[in-house]
Amino acid sequence: MQVIRHPAGLVLTLAGALGIAVAAPVDLLAQREARDNEYAVNDPRVQHRSYVMEETGETIPYALFVPSSYDPASPSPLMVSLHGAGRQYDWLMNYAGFLDLAEHHGYVVVTPLGYTRRGGYGYRGDSEQDRRSEQDVMHVFELVTDELNIDENRIYLWGHSMGGAGTYYLASRHPDIWAGVGAVAGGSMNADYVDAEAVRHIPFLVIQGSDDRVVPTAGVRESVAKMRELGMQHLYIEIPGGDHSLFISRNPEVVEHLFSFFNLVSKKTQAGGY
Repeated sequence: MQVIRHPAGLVLTLAGALGIAVAAPVDLLAQREARDNEYAVNDPRVQHRSYVMEETGETIPYALFVPSSYDPASPSPLMVSLHGAGRQYDWLMNYAGFLDLAEHHGYVVVTPLGYTRRGGYGYRGDSEQDRRSEQDVMHVFELVTDELNIDENRIYLWGHSMGGAGTYYLASRHPDIWAGVGAVAGGSMNADYVDAEAVRHIPFLVIQGSDDRVVPTAGVRESVAKMRELGMQHLYIEIPGGDHSLFISRNPEVVEHLFSFFNLVSKKTQAGGY
């Protein structure tokens, strides 16, 4: 796949760059809009990039953060982060303290789009767009792991809202990749897109606001109870008075729970506890 770097976050389509039409089915192209390529973060530490999806010929954006401590000779942990519905692909990098914490703890972070801003990462069904959404995440994952020296024992997946549901689905689909998973205000072990047997070895962090009116807290508690029933390594953090979004996006102390948890778990701890 061809990787295109955009210092100012500008994303060009392959068709525009070459002045020719992209040979992709019209119905596929119609699923994407210009707003899908928009970004939210202007922090110079964030690299706005794109690549050409071979299956469709479309240029898809993603964002990458590499800590200043990165050493090509030493493997680094990777955090794959999935945004909520309608948000820009780099949205999670704008959460209070997120990039500072990634810098402090030495995490490489990548935020894929999921093909469109409402792609769902595949958990919603088996439509063409669902498949493209999952493919996009995994293509971006391959680009980063091919380019950078990533510790295969410390690759983590987390998401918020729609991204939270995406983490359960992608953990089920690719269970051998992840050293730990974090689901914030989204997803459930009881959903039909989750293969409980496939993911029961993966440590899970679940963060939920007690007053979430979008994703009912009662259902999240039932999901955590399922983890307990299965004997899974897990940590449930319920934030009193927390809503669906601002309780984490504007609270660095809640964001820090992600790093604290992932710092404790790796593939080396999956069998022996943490």
